Amino acid sequence: MSPSRPFEVRGDEGFVVSDDPARIDLDVVHGYLSRSYWSEGIPRATVERAVRNSLVFGLYAGDRQVGFARVITDRTTFAYLCDVFVLEEVQGQGLGKWLMEAVSTHPDLQGLRRFMLATRDAHGLYERYGFRPLKSPERFMERHDPDVYRRS
Repeated sequence: MSPSRPFEVRGDEGFVVSDDPARIDLDVVHGYLSRSYWSEGIPRATVERAVRNSLVFGLYAGDRQVGFARVITDRTTFAYLCDVFVLEEVQGQGLGKWLMEAVSTHPDLQGLRRFMLATRDAHGLYERYGFRPLKSPERFMERHDPDVYRRS
């Protein structure tokens, strides 16, 4: 169960990471995700449903959302990190690392048996937070439909 008060981490220069779903700017999140390599063309309704059913983290510069991360989890044994981004205009300031630090220290994500993610190009970032290649990839299976958003 989430804490009664939203989890919030305050950083330098007015940046804040919060797990308060009421603060998420769906226009920003959908705008980025719909052009990302992992969810190109994702419908806004799908993003809304995903946000509603996940533990979400917004990265804010004042009141403006500039980053995001989403964790699909039972908050007890398993979590899957996805949809992590920092807007291009604020990249290069260490904000992705800071966002991942906040996600990694969230009280609902401690003591998990397995915490997974998939990435094409950010292995170095995630390795800093304990992520490694699958120890036994032969045990994992997937159903993958890369064209699902084109049919929606």
